Amino acid sequence: MTTGLVWDERFMWHDTGTRFGPIGGLDWMEPMEPPESAPGKRRIKNLLDASGLSRSLVMLAPAPAGDADLLRVHTQAHLDHVRRVSEAGGGNVARRFATTRVGADGEGIARLAAGAGIAAVDAVLAGTVDNAYCLHRPPGHHAEPDEAMGFCIYSNAAIAGSYALDAAGPARIAFVDWDAHHGNGTQAAFWHDPRALTISLHQDCAFPPDSGAVGEIGEGEGAGTNINIPLPPGSGEGAYLAAFERVVLPALTAFRPDMIFVPSGFDSGGHDPLARMMLTSESFRRMTELLMAAADDLCGGRIIMLHEGGYAPHIVPFMALAVFEALSGEKTDVADPFLPALAGSPWQALQPHQDRAIAAAEEAGLAALLAR
Repeated sequence: MTTGLVWDERFMWHDTGTRFGPIGGLDWMEPMEPPESAPGKRRIKNLLDASGLSRSLVMLAPAPAGDADLLRVHTQAHLDHVRRVSEAGGGNVARRFATTRVGADGEGIARLAAGAGIAAVDAVLAGTVDNAYCLHRPPGHHAEPDEAMGFCIYSNAAIAGSYALDAAGPARIAFVDWDAHHGNGTQAAFWHDPRALTISLHQDCAFPPDSGAVGEIGEGEGAGTNINIPLPPGSGEGAYLAAFERVVLPALTAFRPDMIFVPSGFDSGGHDPLARMMLTSESFRRMTELLMAAADDLCGGRIIMLHEGGYAPHIVPFMALAVFEALSGEKTDVADPFLPALAGSPWQALQPHQDRAIAAAEEAGLAALLAR
């Protein structure tokens, strides 16, 4: 396999400031670096380099997304709002839940991140690479058409998917979002679009607190093409692999996409401060292998991963490395020092209440897709 890495040092220059917290709740909160910051992402690139795996990757250079690319997903009002805040010296661009900062003149970095997926689509469709990973920030899957949310300014994965559908050739695409938080922005972008299957596995009611229920299946022509798998806090590898076997893979087989996008958040791994899930580096390797096998059967192996969350900088690089090893077929000598303790927990096995949650997703989202 030939794997592309979309990387630009400027991604690490995205300025999230020092004022992290709920809107209107910062009066007594000492300034701090937000969890979404450069070190955790740069440590992934550093481990790829130190392990030697970078030498096996094809480096892909992104270009900033233009207005036409962004407007496939976002409103003009949203673009204007982000630009005004950026040009005025930077600040919060979110309207709900929590601060989402863009730095002074930082809107260009957000556009560069949105352009990463477009570069990956072009490279995969041209056959330059078989699959690709976009290691960018800011992340994107919470950004809705008319607002920034979480740490997300533009909906990177949805923009890449819309570009693929409208400009690059694929007739049908699918998203499998394994970030611990609901992929509400991707869901919103394709809510009425029958050309896109959107699947989100996430911690139930983590963020946003009002989205991601099993009953959210899309509307109009898109009814039945949105599947949510809200898992209980504490879910580990057993729950995720069961969800893949019983919901994700059958849904992909039924929908038969021409390309698969993966909003790849490692906050569903153990140790993360913003979620309470238990996946290990080997869990992410296994999920990648399952998606690669499905992609081989369905769409010529075309998979594009776009980086989302993951806020435990000591462990996330090992999780990301496992994904890169699976994508590229290259095994390094790196051993994850956190794997034995995390994988050894008896709670990694599928639990009865997790089984019931997966059954609910089968009965709602998967059933609606199969009934189309």
